[in-house]
Amino acid sequence: MEKTWRWFGPKDPITLDMLRQIGVEGIVTALHDVPLGQVWTREAIREMKRYIESHGLRWSVVESLPVTETIKYGGPDRDEQIEVYKESLRNLGSEGIHTICYNFMPILDWARTDLTYPNPDGTSNLYFNNAEFAYFDINILKREGARADYSAEVIERMDAMGELSADEEKRLIENIIIKTQGFVSGNFSESDFDPVGKFRSLLKLYEGIDKDQLRANMKYFLEAIMPVCDEYGMNMCVHPDDPPRPVLGLPRIVTCDEDIRWFLDAVPNRHNGLTFCAGSLSAGAHNDVCTLAEKYADRTHFAHFRICRVLPDGDFKESSHLDPRLIGVIRTFSRINPDVPMRVDHAPLMLGDEKMGYNAGYSFHGRMLALGMVSGIMATIDTEK
Repeated sequence: MEKTWRWFGPKDPITLDMLRQIGVEGIVTALHDVPLGQVWTREAIREMKRYIESHGLRWSVVESLPVTETIKYGGPDRDEQIEVYKESLRNLGSEGIHTICYNFMPILDWARTDLTYPNPDGTSNLYFNNAEFAYFDINILKREGARADYSAEVIERMDAMGELSADEEKRLIENIIIKTQGFVSGNFSESDFDPVGKFRSLLKLYEGIDKDQLRANMKYFLEAIMPVCDEYGMNMCVHPDDPPRPVLGLPRIVTCDEDIRWFLDAVPNRHNGLTFCAGSLSAGAHNDVCTLAEKYADRTHFAHFRICRVLPDGDFKESSHLDPRLIGVIRTFSRINPDVPMRVDHAPLMLGDEKMGYNAGYSFHGRMLALGMVSGIMATIDTEK
């Protein structure tokens, strides 16, 4: 499997020279400076590709070419935005880039409540606390009917937290809305004056949009772009929802075995495929990632190798890349789809990573350790063949 790395462009403090030295072969990136909903021009794509190749690497995967909200909820300019998307696909294909990771998650790309949860060894990881997330939803976002969406156990834990201070509430807002979102060409940025108000406005766009309607909108989008994918050899690979369940009253449609089978069958084109993110899928106790890898490795165009551990209370945290489940997933891909590009993901903060201002989940030393672990796993599996 090709060893790739998510890199955030020339402004990323992690340089391409650093990545070449630690064994990275392919780069996963996007045109982060292009505003959401605008065409990626051939000139801009060509310049990014040239820059990457000048450092002895290749641009392997686009992550992400964002799907705008209007496409997801079926807004009045949906068709116009799909045409923009198709033009970007044509330009990428013309420049020799053929794998596109995207998601169909309404508003939020992914969610965590704690970005520096301490581990016994002095490192820290991303963490999702159900009670804190409920507090954000009920007491900060103040979403109508939110309390009914949580179990009695989660509500009891939330109520036991009491009223958070202004600083504690600010931390939750930043972790959930800003620091996990602003660097992915999404809806929010560090400069947003009122991110909670902006979030409420976006939620209104999804009023009346249930799981069936969101599925229909995804099918509409995929059917519209498949002719371009056929002509230019573009592999679309949707990222599973993170966490893999409905959040904040929003439907989620890539959460489990049944969801994956649905979107593959709904648009039965080989260019319609999956980003197999073992971490996102394992954040749901209902998912057996080893079984899912066996079923869908042959429809996977891109793999994210990380893993989550779900705790007894339903919270979850990022776990070691040496987790036996992840080893099983890697073994399956080595057998069924050995040419898939893969990247390590969401590694711990360690050895001063926390001082460097890296994007949440994308440390240097932590990911370098994870890449070493995964490389060792792959090398061991190769000797067994």
